[in-house]
Amino acid sequence: MSSTYALPLARLLEALEYLPGVGPRSAERIAFYLLRAPREQVQFIAQAMMDAKDHLRFCEVCFNLSETPRCPVCQDPSRDSSLLCIVEEPKDVIAIEKTGSFRGLYHVLLGAIAPLDGIGPELLKIEELMRRLSDGTVQEVIVATDPDKDGEITASYLAKLIRPSGLRITRIASGIPVGSNLEYADQATLSRAMEGRRAL
Repeated sequence: MSSTYALPLARLLEALEYLPGVGPRSAERIAFYLLRAPREQVQFIAQAMMDAKDHLRFCEVCFNLSETPRCPVCQDPSRDSSLLCIVEEPKDVIAIEKTGSFRGLYHVLLGAIAPLDGIGPELLKIEELMRRLSDGTVQEVIVATDPDKDGEITASYLAKLIRPSGLRITRIASGIPVGSNLEYADQATLSRAMEGRRAL
């Protein structure tokens, strides 16, 4: 870090650059905003981050984020347990839930197969997924991994793994632009993608 900055500011800039998508210029913008903000606001932000870190865990069933051992979706008796939507990250659950168009359950892989990054199927929650599918409750599996290279590799791998079980396997429609992430799709596009899912 440049000696242009006082040590506390240099440390703050270095810390902010750990965040995804935050480069040196964005780090400077955020840092100077925080320095101008009221102390109470900065404390609120810092406390909110620590609270999230201390109190959130992965749901023991679907691996979504939760304050309790089972997340609100898994605890909801009105959800259709015959439909299981597979996503890469908890943020994808949030994106789909905002559409209000899906009333099934989820399974979060906590990543995607990425051979170039050394991420294989054994590092994801695929074994746990197969255990869930073995009890006969799920009738349709909706694969909603991102429509990028790693998401497509993951979708193909899951289809080959699940197909022998005889379950219906579908993939969300291509209303989501190729190479994009679910979290950035608008609610209408996500709703159409879910409704227009196709056999995988």
